[in-house]
Amino acid sequence: MGPASAIRWTPHPFAQSSAEIIPTMSDFKPIDVAIIEDSIEMAVRNVCERMIRSGVTLKQRQVDPNQDFGLHMLSSVGFVGSINGNVILGLSDDFAVFATGKILGMSAGEIEMSGPEVVKDAVGEITNMTAGGFKNRLCDLGYPCRLSLPSIIRGNKLRVSAPHGTNRSIFLFDCAGHHLLADIQFKAE
Repeated sequence: MGPASAIRWTPHPFAQSSAEIIPTMSDFKPIDVAIIEDSIEMAVRNVCERMIRSGVTLKQRQVDPNQDFGLHMLSSVGFVGSINGNVILGLSDDFAVFATGKILGMSAGEIEMSGPEVVKDAVGEITNMTAGGFKNRLCDLGYPCRLSLPSIIRGNKLRVSAPHGTNRSIFLFDCAGHHLLADIQFKAE
């Protein structure tokens, strides 16, 4: 890339102050899809092994987005900067309760008595930590970006579509016998 003075830095809407600037997509070389895929795989592994304290296996890369995995929760964290997109995790209610119990040290009964907010908060934190690991890896490789807050949707047979022109990688993981879908959607120039 040339000297630092050759980089065009522009203010970004997520900047904390008017003095803070974040590089935009046009400031960097294009990113290889393999970097995205390796980064999200590493992030999911770290979160499952460290937060949920369970082994994780990558079952399938490039999952068909129309395949039904019985997802009841989708949690998304956006990223903006050198590349823009979303880290979306899909999971069943059973896995959400299992993961919440492992993270908080609670039984299924205690989780049920605490109400759905405790599960929502735990799933949001799983997604936030996954997206954070993903972002940190990209930053380490020279693609800085910032994260949004997690958004969570609950429902039955949830599916995600991607906007036209978006690169997409969907991974199916097995974490302690439960499906965990990681859907990475991004645009890079």
